[in-house]
Amino acid sequence: MIRAILLLLMLAAPLRAQTPLAPGEARLLILHDHANPVVAEMVRLTLRGEYDLTVSLESLTFPASDAYDWVQIDRDRWFQERIGGRMIQIFERDIALFPRQAGDLSIGPLVHDLTHITRAGLREPRAVRSGVARLAVKPFPHAARPLTARTLVLTDDLSAPPGRLAQDDILTRRVTIEALGAMAHHLPPRPEIAQPWLISFTLPETRETIPTPDGPVARVVWEWQMRPRTGEPGVLPAIPFAWLDTDTRRIEVAAMKPIPFGFAGFTASSGAALGAVPAWRMVAVAGLGALIGLAAVLRGRLPAGLRAWRRGPHAAAMRRAAGQGDLTALRAAAAAHLAWRGRTGPRHRALLAALDRRLYAPADGLGFDAQGWLRAWWRARG
Repeated sequence: MIRAILLLLMLAAPLRAQTPLAPGEARLLILHDHANPVVAEMVRLTLRGEYDLTVSLESLTFPASDAYDWVQIDRDRWFQERIGGRMIQIFERDIALFPRQAGDLSIGPLVHDLTHITRAGLREPRAVRSGVARLAVKPFPHAARPLTARTLVLTDDLSAPPGRLAQDDILTRRVTIEALGAMAHHLPPRPEIAQPWLISFTLPETRETIPTPDGPVARVVWEWQMRPRTGEPGVLPAIPFAWLDTDTRRIEVAAMKPIPFGFAGFTASSGAALGAVPAWRMVAVAGLGALIGLAAVLRGRLPAGLRAWRRGPHAAAMRRAAGQGDLTALRAAAAAHLAWRGRTGPRHRALLAALDRRLYAPADGLGFDAQGWLRAWWRARG
């Protein structure tokens, strides 16, 4: 029994070749940190050469492909390491690789061209060939544009309070998104900001990828200059962006905040009888109260189709995915539903965590009660 356990531990160990090299032997490995990423998720590759040789010159080119994006994230490392009682020349190069589509992905073989100095002092060419590394790439678990990161920060800065602008003021809005473990073209495209009551000028965006030893940092900066056409108040809606947190394996949402616009003093003369409350606010409050009252009256008496609609525009997609046992589609529809609601409670977070554990398990969702999960989801909706 103990021998069997030891064998399993050996098989589960990372593929770092500590097997002794024969004199003059050389080998090149492609090591990776995980084998089942989702589309656009960073996979850290380490190209590791172990050479019982004296190397004077070398050349190794990582191949381009339509199947992935890649960037080298650190300098090459050459050092000595003791393997099998002898000091061996070690080469390492770190690559961040991002699959472009779901399915099986093969990387390699790679060839490291070396110039070896023999004991007789002669220069001898040597080509060391690696094996093939294989990844099982899963679909991105959301209907949005694939975006994954270890951390993502969105900052939304305004040059002045937007609700108290002077007549000739121009508001500058600057939005910056920075994501660790992503490339610049993975970040979302610049959104259009347009309203009938708004004058908006768009400045050129800046977009860059910065290699770091922990992975590339993607950065995009958007900037607008805006002012209302009239002093009448208006609101720019929030703009959400979904992304996968690769540490927690959860879909998160970063959002540009809603912005209320208006000129200072515009409502100062609006009707003393209403206590200087703007008329548009009175209309909005009245309309909201009417809708709440109507919903209370009709609650429990709606036809089945309207009761399903009341759950949101993504309910049908969730019901269809649960019926088909398609956990990836179910996860995407659930995330879209929460983004539509604009909030996530603790019970929904727990249900998403359970679905994520099954979604990323090796069994690929076998034995998971998707219909029961969906019933629990709707019970937790309050």
